[in-house]
Amino acid sequence: MSVNIALAPYYLAPRFQIRFATADDLEAILAIYNAEILNGTANWNDQAVSLADYQQRFQSMQQQQFPMIVVEDQHRQQVAGYAYYAAFRAISGYRQSIEHSVFIDPGYARQGLGKALMQQLIHLAIQQNMHIMVAAIDSENKGSIVLHEQLGFVQTGYMPQVGQKFGQWRDLVWMQLQLTQA
Repeated sequence: MSVNIALAPYYLAPRFQIRFATADDLEAILAIYNAEILNGTANWNDQAVSLADYQQRFQSMQQQQFPMIVVEDQHRQQVAGYAYYAAFRAISGYRQSIEHSVFIDPGYARQGLGKALMQQLIHLAIQQNMHIMVAAIDSENKGSIVLHEQLGFVQTGYMPQVGQKFGQWRDLVWMQLQLTQA
């Protein structure tokens, strides 16, 4: 990562390490992402993403100085989850508002990894002088909503039936965290 920001010390089980993602991680990241696309409702895409497309996304994020981080299982030497944030909207007035995503391999669910990644994203966003972090969450993803509330996010919107996944209309919950004082 070329931007001058640093990860906060965060204590996980000794087998896990949070670090900045590299291009070498993209295949593992893509496997987690595409599994969610094909099997879950946390992401409303309905087509798997190619490695070339994800490499381009990663490169674009690097150029814009947006971080992508991974949590690695050091015993297995594999990516257990990843997280990133990017521009909330591509309009200059939103330049200090970001939207984030966190994905955990289902084999590592409920081990606190998502929370650890979120705490790191918040830490990094504050270092980059971001003002608002936005979350767009499927309304049935109660675990994610509760996690965001625990981290200080508040619900700021609810949009019924704005998306589809697996032939069903999905409701979207908007949450946000204010990172700096107005």
